[in-house]
Amino acid sequence: MAQDDFDLFKKELKGVKPIKNDRVNLHSPADEPSLSQLARQEAALGRKPNHDPNYLTTDFIEQVEPNSWLEFKKSGVQDGVYKKLRLGKYDIQAHTDLHRLTVKQARDEVFYFIKACVKRGKRTVLITHGKGERSVPQAVLKSHVNHWLQQHDLVMAFHSAQQKHGGLGSVYVLLKKNEEEKQLNREAYNKTV
Repeated sequence: MAQDDFDLFKKELKGVKPIKNDRVNLHSPADEPSLSQLARQEAALGRKPNHDPNYLTTDFIEQVEPNSWLEFKKSGVQDGVYKKLRLGKYDIQAHTDLHRLTVKQARDEVFYFIKACVKRGKRTVLITHGKGERSVPQAVLKSHVNHWLQQHDLVMAFHSAQQKHGGLGSVYVLLKKNEEEKQLNREAYNKTV
């Protein structure tokens, strides 16, 4: 009986080929490298982020609990904007996942991911760090991400995500506008610099 089922299964799958990549980035053209690819390319070219004055440090990290909320807002961010971010009301324009990365790899990924997002005009992004319930000590990456995002000049605000986007294992990040967007905004509202 089991052999018949196996033969039937093989017959049904005849001609089926595995797909090479089951992840599709809907937010960038196919000929453009993904944000994660850009980050890896920067690192491979030997561009060490620690030469940048805005680089993220790993010193004096305040440990957070796996089930604690991450939240931060710079002055100047409107309460209504922050509330929409907190509630997951903005479209997520880019995403990176830090699972299975070392702290150093995660630091490089976060740094280059944010820089690449701002360069491409992405304003609302999602970073998945995991809750870190099984790591020893707990919540290592989550604690570092909390620290790095507060350090980064291009980050305006962040908040732990809604359950549908990863809950306490992910964070919504609101980024600064790039120069091109600022100029378009000035022109739209007839402001001069």
